[in-house]
Amino acid sequence: MPGSFLRSNSTARRRFSAANRTTRVGERGVSGPTSAPAEWFRDWFGRTYLELYPHRDEEEAGRGVALYRERAGLAAGARVLDLACGAGRHLQRLRAGGLRAVGIDLSAPLLDAARTRPGVDGSLVRADMRVLPFAAGVFDGLVNFFTSFGYFLTPQEDIEVLREIRRVLRPGAPFLMDYLHAAWVIDRLDPESVGEIDGTRVRQTRWVEGDQVFKRIEIGGAGDREPEVYHERVRLYSPEALRALLREQGLEATDAFGGYDGTPFRADSARLLLLGRTL
Repeated sequence: MPGSFLRSNSTARRRFSAANRTTRVGERGVSGPTSAPAEWFRDWFGRTYLELYPHRDEEEAGRGVALYRERAGLAAGARVLDLACGAGRHLQRLRAGGLRAVGIDLSAPLLDAARTRPGVDGSLVRADMRVLPFAAGVFDGLVNFFTSFGYFLTPQEDIEVLREIRRVLRPGAPFLMDYLHAAWVIDRLDPESVGEIDGTRVRQTRWVEGDQVFKRIEIGGAGDREPEVYHERVRLYSPEALRALLREQGLEATDAFGGYDGTPFRADSARLLLLGRTL
């Protein structure tokens, strides 16, 4: 998921840069700990995000792609969309495996990071997943890794994303959605963690409000200085609700996994990976 809603590494002391745009308390409707900008991801997914969470596991990305390749059964040369590709961890592996994969993301800094990966530049598109800039039925498959769904202010916008997914996929195309397990997250939510990055204080608070889980990230703020503030917000769907939502938009989830190793989804699984095909 974007960052982690669970306990962070409080001992990390990595280089920190405040190079990208931030939201401060009082700006853009940020009124307190129970609020977040409607489109929080526009500010958050930048250089600071990359430096705060550099632990995104390359080996884990390889396992996720391997699971999709094994179960999807796509031949070399198939066109696959990596929806919300971020810094290109999965996209690079999809392309290295012979797929004609294209990555889309809204974040220019993350796409810049992706372009530094061998074999990825030229396959990246900056776009909003609610309005994909592709013709109908042009892709043979799709992946959406690392909880990159449920970011928007209204459930209707999530539906718009699923409609766009169905529109750009051919009939019978295999898709993989890598999402959080809502009950697991709620049960293990860490309300607060405080750490440092190169001597800069980072405080993270987490809570559930309605059908969404929130995180507020405060960076710096020593003395009388206000901290830089970022937000994360993800809508929580139960496995049953997410399956139903997918099906309503022509996406039939046929398998559920609890991890990238392909183990079946269980009540104590940390993640929910839904594999299926378009109807």
